[in-house]
Amino acid sequence: MTQTTTDRPALVVPVLAFAGITVAVMQTLLVPVIKDLPVLLDTSPGNATWVMTATLLAGAVATPVMGRLGDLFGKRRMLLASLAVMVVGSLVCAFTDDLVTMVAGRALQGFAMGAIPLGIGIMRDALPRERLGSAMALMSSSIGVGGGLALPAAALVAQHAGWHALFLGAAGLGVLSMLLTVLVVPETPVRATGRFDVPGAIGLAAGLVCLLLPVTKGGDWGWTSPTTLGLFAAAAVVLGLWGVMELRIEAPLVDLRTSARREVLLTNLASIMVGVAFYAVSLVLPQLLQLPTSTGYGLGRSMVVAGLCVAPLGLTMMFVAPVYARLSARRGPKATLMLGLLIIAVGYGAGLGLMSAAWQTVVVSVTLGAGIGLAYSSLPALIVGAVDPSETGAANGLNTLMRSIGTSVSSAVIGMVLAHTSVRAGGVAVPSMEGFRISFAIAAGAVLVGLLLAAFLPSQRNTARLELRAARAPRVDAGAPELRAPAPR
Repeated sequence: MTQTTTDRPALVVPVLAFAGITVAVMQTLLVPVIKDLPVLLDTSPGNATWVMTATLLAGAVATPVMGRLGDLFGKRRMLLASLAVMVVGSLVCAFTDDLVTMVAGRALQGFAMGAIPLGIGIMRDALPRERLGSAMALMSSSIGVGGGLALPAAALVAQHAGWHALFLGAAGLGVLSMLLTVLVVPETPVRATGRFDVPGAIGLAAGLVCLLLPVTKGGDWGWTSPTTLGLFAAAAVVLGLWGVMELRIEAPLVDLRTSARREVLLTNLASIMVGVAFYAVSLVLPQLLQLPTSTGYGLGRSMVVAGLCVAPLGLTMMFVAPVYARLSARRGPKATLMLGLLIIAVGYGAGLGLMSAAWQTVVVSVTLGAGIGLAYSSLPALIVGAVDPSETGAANGLNTLMRSIGTSVSSAVIGMVLAHTSVRAGGVAVPSMEGFRISFAIAAGAVLVGLLLAAFLPSQRNTARLELRAARAPRVDAGAPELRAPAPR
């Protein structure tokens, strides 16, 4: 097994980052029309939420599965497969007004989530070591970049070309990303040994569905309803049995022993908290900006203007990627993760008082974007530095899944808070300022928990060693043995 560099690293990085942005666009494109989905699909508000839930569930399952398949059969091949499934799903959605068909298409779109860990794995295998840190940072933050840019763009398209055009645009981005990947991105020879763990994939899929379904639908079903409590109980049983099975087989889907290492476990737990923080601002600021001024606190902005005010969140994440590389080279990814979390906490703290003008929401977006960008950029370096090269895809897939769980929890909890603190305005229930502030306080609390977890990551000296191991990616001359360091314990 060898690792190779590509002759065009300057092109590989933006192409893989573009794939990540395409995935983010797929996730965000319906946000501007989410409140209109019941009318557009001729269904109830409860049923319309399945259009968003289906993508979340499919993405949660696909992320670790596609990461493992990439480790076994080729990361570039699986990246193309993920994008191809997304394109098919986008086309299905573009030509239907039927709820069931739309939900099926959105589930297919969710398979694109595997592109993020696969792209990080390709970078580790193919890039020169001096480019690896900043490249992984850009790839990791591409979800935020694409999400921030997609909001105003999707609003413009929905207003002037109709909501079905959103899916045609997503399909076009997917095809373009596939074409660029074929032309620029190399397939690397790094492979994991063993077979694909089909029972493990089925068990993980069942457990995640049982876990995430009540998290996302509990507000509609009732948090103490038999359905919600029964699914949570089923998730505990299924995931427990799945864990026992994974520990006993030779080539598991997820190496739980590796995942239990301090640096991997704490990074994944911190990732959940970053996911909570990332999604909270996406839920609060657009609603605050679009609420009418007659409420006394709404800013009365259009859908497009609201998107433009939140867009700096993603743009700032993109701009801090090179800053992260320099900071991490000096202090290590643990320090940059903690710095990012501190900046996020400051952003949410400031946001509690900066909600009375559009320019203030821009300041909050920029501050949070800088912090989230640093935090997201640090996560893959910490994971990659702690696992074997042949486990990169699966390990980063699990880390991406942890972020997705964080956004799911954030969506459920903040959605519940906003619903229970809503007020009547013009005969309809709208979120209150109290609800917005509680949501920001919850996000700040999650960030502080993440900061506490990050503080227990390996010491600075050990972190630097892990960073070196991540960037080492030994370049093996013909006939020379590969250098291997023992996995950190």
